[in-house]
Amino acid sequence: MRKGSLYVTVLTLLLLGDGWLAEAARGTEDGSEEWGYVEVRPKAHMFWWLYRSPNRVDDPSKPWPVVLWLQGGPGGSGVGIGNFKEIGPLDSNLKPRNSTWLQKADLLFVDNPVGTGYSFVEDPGLFVKTDEEAATDLTTLLRKIFNRNERLRKSPLYLVAESYGGKYAVTLALSVLKAIEAGKLKLKLGGVALGNSWISPEDFVFSWAPLLKDVSRLDDKGVKKSKRVARKIRRQLRSRQYAEATDSWSELEGLILSSSNSVDFYNFLSDDGTDPVSMEAAELTRGVSMKRCFGYSNYLKTSANQDINFDTLMNVIVKKKLRIIPANITWGEQSGSVFSALQGDFMKPRIEEVDELLAKGVNVTIYNGQLDLICATKGVEAWVKKLKWKGLKRFLSLDRTPLYCGTGSGTRGFKRSYKNLHFYWILGAGHFVPVDQPCVSLDMIAAVTQSPAST
Repeated sequence: MRKGSLYVTVLTLLLLGDGWLAEAARGTEDGSEEWGYVEVRPKAHMFWWLYRSPNRVDDPSKPWPVVLWLQGGPGGSGVGIGNFKEIGPLDSNLKPRNSTWLQKADLLFVDNPVGTGYSFVEDPGLFVKTDEEAATDLTTLLRKIFNRNERLRKSPLYLVAESYGGKYAVTLALSVLKAIEAGKLKLKLGGVALGNSWISPEDFVFSWAPLLKDVSRLDDKGVKKSKRVARKIRRQLRSRQYAEATDSWSELEGLILSSSNSVDFYNFLSDDGTDPVSMEAAELTRGVSMKRCFGYSNYLKTSANQDINFDTLMNVIVKKKLRIIPANITWGEQSGSVFSALQGDFMKPRIEEVDELLAKGVNVTIYNGQLDLICATKGVEAWVKKLKWKGLKRFLSLDRTPLYCGTGSGTRGFKRSYKNLHFYWILGAGHFVPVDQPCVSLDMIAAVTQSPAST
């Protein structure tokens, strides 16, 4: 971790039974890092960690951006996974990450919803049950962080999501706009980026069988069985039987696994449990699924040649550095309790929220890894075509622009943009785009945030 003495700023003296302050902030002496707790509701405590970029450029005509990373799951820890496994300044061996997004923006990680990672609730009844409730808590956290920090208020905030985090991002963006309009939140929303995001579960479950048939992981018999369950899910969704649809989704995942000889849902070129990142991926899994769900960190551990056990890193080394985590709180990469609490919302689509953001003029970026199955590009393209946004027809008619990276001449992806909608097709990447394609991801986030450091 960074060296240097620590300071503590007490925001609210709320004493817990074990003697720890529930709402407080600490940071490094040089101001490069700050972290803390916000009591977003009585007895519900959300942990956050802010990194300030050493590359920051002060240009009044091009403000320095802040990226809020929203992990999926639901219940995956952004403070642990997004930070140390994907885009933060240090990897899981505490070595500098060459591709950290901190080169282009300040980074804000949160353990969201409450009950995830270092965040905690004092009463199990306080877990959020809907994406809107999660958005309300996050808005409260942003009010506490941004309203008191004039420097942060000068930076546009970009909500960048992965997987289920996409549903948080679009509901949070609408909540943020409402709070800004009401004068309760002092910040500028720069835009929303949806990475391999679970925006339309129906479109994804119908994409799985055709995609796997095309790449020879399913035969006609497997396709027929899969489509039968997918049609059941569609009926349940249209009858608003969302919890039942979540159960059927888990059933379909199990069927896909057995019919494909255990294809990896995060990279369909691999077998489940063999791809280094997805072995630990805890996103969008339950049941058969929930057993796989707790493997979110294994994929990333193997890919990074991790020497330090990740649980040890988060529960011993990082906890010692932070000096603010209650002794009785044990960090976990994925919270089953958070996932279970959101079962009734898990399968709800959020296409209308994307439409609303586009209509309000918010910049919306969609990026997707070519090799992902769980949030397959085929499914993303299907829900994008359902948008009612008036610019959609023109957007779909445009040619794509090829993407390159570094000194190589190979095609790394494609991009299409029209007005405030942007789509990146990232080649050679699965569910975890920043891990699989760090170079093109770094270029992408520089473009999305219009970072002064982009050159």
